[in-house]
Amino acid sequence: MTVSTTEPELVTRTDNDGFVTLTMNNPKRRNALSGAMMTALKDAFDKIAKETTVRCVILAAEGPVFCAGHDLKEMNGITECDQHASLFTQCSDLMMTIVSLPQPVIARVRGMATAAGCQLVASCDLSVAANSAKFATPGVNIGLFCSTPMVALSRNIARKHAMRMLLTGDPINAETAFSMGLVSDVVGDEELEEHTNALAAGIAARSGMTVRLGKQAFYKQLEMPLSQAYSYASDVMTANMQKHDAREGIGAFIEKRHPSWRHE
Repeated sequence: MTVSTTEPELVTRTDNDGFVTLTMNNPKRRNALSGAMMTALKDAFDKIAKETTVRCVILAAEGPVFCAGHDLKEMNGITECDQHASLFTQCSDLMMTIVSLPQPVIARVRGMATAAGCQLVASCDLSVAANSAKFATPGVNIGLFCSTPMVALSRNIARKHAMRMLLTGDPINAETAFSMGLVSDVVGDEELEEHTNALAAGIAARSGMTVRLGKQAFYKQLEMPLSQAYSYASDVMTANMQKHDAREGIGAFIEKRHPSWRHE
């Protein structure tokens, strides 16, 4: 295992075989999404997007809080409308970077994920929550509705669940988040790292080409009418079938052997 850093005071990177872990590293500020934190995260994701040897990403956090959302002190110190607009645009760009990243991203959540921190979890492809995890969109409590977190939240859970979180600001626990569809796995706190690493390693063991193609197709077809989605998905599968890894995988299944992926 090798370890390197990107903006070491804010984000660290750990490389494993086929997957990397990005860790938000500002526990004193509850890993708030300050402008600097968002820049560090986006820079790290942009770099990973170009690395074909990386086939999965874990997004984690140091300390007892996963992410407290926007840095309210930073926001309160800004007076100009265009500065606030720039900050929210930066946050939206970060979330869209995660969704459009070729590699799947798994949030590894311990403690609270609130407001834009909850948005961060919802923007990841998968999320593994410890039993101690809690999720909230509490902007309504301070007079600032969680409008941008609402975008990711409402694309993960049913409308009335989303509206209840948004209108009350009440936190939900990990099991409730799982039942709503906000998280994909719930495990004991002591199992969180091992479980998430195993999930990432399992994804990384698949054909990187197939996973990249499938992730892109998943999000693209969601925005289409049904007939258009089927037509698009059929085209994707047709193109997929022309790839080496598809022929190799099918051949390996028929011949009862392990496939040898090229990841291309």
